[in-house]
Amino acid sequence: MARPRKFEEERAVDAAMQAFWAAGYEATSTQDLCDATGLGRSSIYNAFKSKHDLFERALARYMEHKNGELAALLDDDARTARQRLRAVLQRIIDEEFTRYPDGRGCLVVNAAVEVSSHDAPVAAALERDYGVRLEMLRAVIESGQRDGDIAADRDSRTLAHLLIAAVGGLRVSARAGVDRPTLESVADATLAAF
Repeated sequence: MARPRKFEEERAVDAAMQAFWAAGYEATSTQDLCDATGLGRSSIYNAFKSKHDLFERALARYMEHKNGELAALLDDDARTARQRLRAVLQRIIDEEFTRYPDGRGCLVVNAAVEVSSHDAPVAAALERDYGVRLEMLRAVIESGQRDGDIAADRDSRTLAHLLIAAVGGLRVSARAGVDRPTLESVADATLAAF
């Protein structure tokens, strides 16, 4: 019995996500996508209208996965708000040096740098994703302000923007060769603003 088409599409999106993440949008050819997904060109174009459509779906899958990981860190009520935010920064450092030591970084950061300036749909997706992360972080910051763990006189939205900027900066710095101890210090300095 053949597997349902929905399953095949999801598997193909996951495989394409890995290919785009490893090489970038422009450098990933249709043949690379065929190799990654195990599908022929006609199957890819029948299931996904274009390389761009497949990229958008892969990026959306990545965002969903990463935002799920972020929510799990931020929902850890056993930690203070400040500890949860530090865990977010630590996760980024650990990913860069342990989980993804091949230098692939973050598909969202990569897409923002490579694609968003000339691709309105991708830019819009990145903007929506940024807003989701901003609100998750803002909620934890405000919780910490209510608990006295984070300075109440700081604007929670600005602090959330700062944390997102720090995440991107940590990723780019790691790819530029900055060592783990330096990035750990940057994470601590970022939280000092809180």
